[in-house]
Amino acid sequence: MILVTVGTEKFPFNRLMRWLDLLGERGVFGDEELVVQYGTCTELPAGARVYRLLREQDFQSLVREARLVIAHCGEGTVLLLDGMDTPFLLVPRAQRFQEHVDDHQVELAQALEGMGVPVGWGPADLVRFLASPRQVSIGDLSVTAARALCRRLDALFPTPTPELELPMKS
Repeated sequence: MILVTVGTEKFPFNRLMRWLDLLGERGVFGDEELVVQYGTCTELPAGARVYRLLREQDFQSLVREARLVIAHCGEGTVLLLDGMDTPFLLVPRAQRFQEHVDDHQVELAQALEGMGVPVGWGPADLVRFLASPRQVSIGDLSVTAARALCRRLDALFPTPTPELELPMKS
């Protein structure tokens, strides 16, 4: 079984759903069951068993049962997957596709990819991962996530340069 999860974000992640539908049409999943937690997506892959939301215990049970997981790059999801033994591939939501308010998932995915974590930037990455999934341990994700977040915040809210105060003449 392949588990796909997109979290509970208010923005749909239809791009990933279209990729999955395309791969399903091409027979990439074979006879393997596709289970999708779709959140607010308005498009769903044909033939998948779908859940809008899952309780955490049900989600963890599905992760343990799955051969592999394809997930959005939400920090909570990443932390949960890193603590389990199921191989996973991260697909970041992107602002330019109206999948999130900013690109923090893209930035986190770039940082994690540099640490050897599989990231899906397009359907071909999903095909490669499905053919050869690999288990990785992220290790100290909190430091990586904190650095990515700090870079993003620094870019959005630069520290102002203090102005020199000149003494006032009386």
